[in-house]
Amino acid sequence: QVQLVESGGGLVQAGGSLRLSCAASGRGFSITAMGWYRQAPGKQRELVAIIRDGTTNYGDSVKGRFTISADYAKSTAYLQMNRLKPEDTGEYYCVADYDLGPGSRSGSWGRGTQVTVSS
Repeated sequence: QVQLVESGGGLVQAGGSLRLSCAASGRGFSITAMGWYRQAPGKQRELVAIIRDGTTNYGDSVKGRFTISADYAKSTAYLQMNRLKPEDTGEYYCVADYDLGPGSRSGSWGRGTQVTVSS
């Protein structure tokens, strides 16, 4: 099983920036995609961004403000968040899809990191 650990969350004022990191660890895996979801209190979990084979996709609410990147050699993904808004507040979860061997695929979720944007 691959474990994901997020870091970089915190408290920031509206208009500020944060950079989240997600490090994957384990044995015998090959990352195929990494991404970020978030969940605000009382709301459903929503897609923030995902990167697969160099192609990125973003949730509509973060397009133009957030940038996802990945360093597969380090099994690490990043989420650069700029021009943050109070509505970006929530728990941010890292996700990863990976190959474990021929015909064997799986995925993992991290435990989350809190992002709070004050107005």
